Amino acid sequence: MHRLLQLTLRQAGSYVKDVKASQCVKKSLVQASILAKSYTTDASLQKDRDFKGHDMLAPFTAGWQTTDVNPLVIDKSEGSYVYDTNGKKYLNSLAGLWCTALGGNEPRLVEAATKQLNTLPFYHSFWNRTTKPSLDLATQLLEMFTACKMVKAFFTNSGSEANDTQVKLVWYYNNALGRPNKKKFIARSKSYHGSTLISASLSGLPALHHKFDLPAPFVLHADCPHYWRFHLPGETEEEFSTRLANNLENLILKEGPETIAAFIAEPVMGGGGVIPPPATYFDKIQAVIKKHDILFIADEVICGFGRLGTMFGCDKYGIKPDLVSLAKALSSAYMPIGAVLVSPEIYDVIHSQSNVLGTFSHGFTYSGHPVACAVALEALKIYKERNIVEQVNKIAPKFQEGVKAFSSSPIIGEIRGTGLILGTEFADNKSPNDPFPPEWGVGAYFGAQCGKHGMLVRVAGDILMMSPPFIITPQEVDQLIDIYGKALKATEERVAELKSQHK
Repeated sequence: MHRLLQLTLRQAGSYVKDVKASQCVKKSLVQASILAKSYTTDASLQKDRDFKGHDMLAPFTAGWQTTDVNPLVIDKSEGSYVYDTNGKKYLNSLAGLWCTALGGNEPRLVEAATKQLNTLPFYHSFWNRTTKPSLDLATQLLEMFTACKMVKAFFTNSGSEANDTQVKLVWYYNNALGRPNKKKFIARSKSYHGSTLISASLSGLPALHHKFDLPAPFVLHADCPHYWRFHLPGETEEEFSTRLANNLENLILKEGPETIAAFIAEPVMGGGGVIPPPATYFDKIQAVIKKHDILFIADEVICGFGRLGTMFGCDKYGIKPDLVSLAKALSSAYMPIGAVLVSPEIYDVIHSQSNVLGTFSHGFTYSGHPVACAVALEALKIYKERNIVEQVNKIAPKFQEGVKAFSSSPIIGEIRGTGLILGTEFADNKSPNDPFPPEWGVGAYFGAQCGKHGMLVRVAGDILMMSPPFIITPQEVDQLIDIYGKALKATEERVAELKSQHK
């Protein structure tokens, strides 16, 4: 293990010359090595074959992990659980990647896909040709989203494609209105909007930019609205929100309002660490945006369809967007699909401009794929029939309170979340200014302990994230809390040991 760790650090240092980037890469690789080590015992016992050195270029994975460590290969899903190829059972506390809202084996979704595959496995939606599932799904989405009126739905294959599409729509809109300079986008530090060229540029996470020549120059990043980490001494949440709104307006004025096209935000920041907005934040941000004639794009990819205890995050925080991005729970991840909802003001311009040009030249081969749309339609029916929002609100307090009961741990800086999404940030002395040494890999060690006890979580640096399926039962929440507690105890002991070695 020590040899692997040294090799990892040496490789990182040789490839990354920039000091800050090098530290970031080293930190992530060290943590990944610890996590990989803890899984090696199980993963190296694959029954069918050795998967080390497999042929897939794996997303968000370091090259050495592919060559030196067996991956954790998931073979089966059932309710809130997944099973690896050795038969080991894991509580799927991240719902895959924030997405399997209805769990791993909802028969109605499987049936919907099978029926559509047997009827019409594919047809496109170009040139005024389409399929009934895509038309029906568009209607259902427009009816379901009630924060403000939307009149059209455009289908993509992912949240990344949805946010890519948003940029093109906004540019098309402003060009049609004779505003060719109104092209810049403002996103936020630590936001996540996808990993394609444009959506990664919108994202405020440096790891998505390093060595990809990103972000694109038309993207600006405003303050991260993380109160615990960034508030000033004595500053209330409301005052913090006022300061961030003022900073946003100053950024707009500096760049020139005539150059700023849109502001994009997740109602609760997901991949950046589960960061709910501080009190009055969106009220104050929207006032600034509206004042300067800037469009608001709500990225509901993680928050949509009930995760926060409201059907959409916009409902919870009073957001009135001009455009909305959807994906993930849209089909409970049983089929890849995303969507963009378009307000009447924007669609009217797109409609007129496409008539002038002769067509609206944007779309994908699989836009409105009939199988994906059929599955999404059935997912939406289930959400309505089972009153999924009420179901989330019944189980969420047990989940939130159960995990937040560990807040007094000396290695936890903050536990934050709402509904069925939660983040834990590890820090020394309860302070955002006292992080643990990166080489300790505190977050990765905690995640590894969760895996050891049969639970999969998301770890990013020293932040742990969970977003369980909407169908999670009270007994499964008890199990989640129990495993969390065991992992925390082991991590506390590990930190105490490391501290004693560095006195």
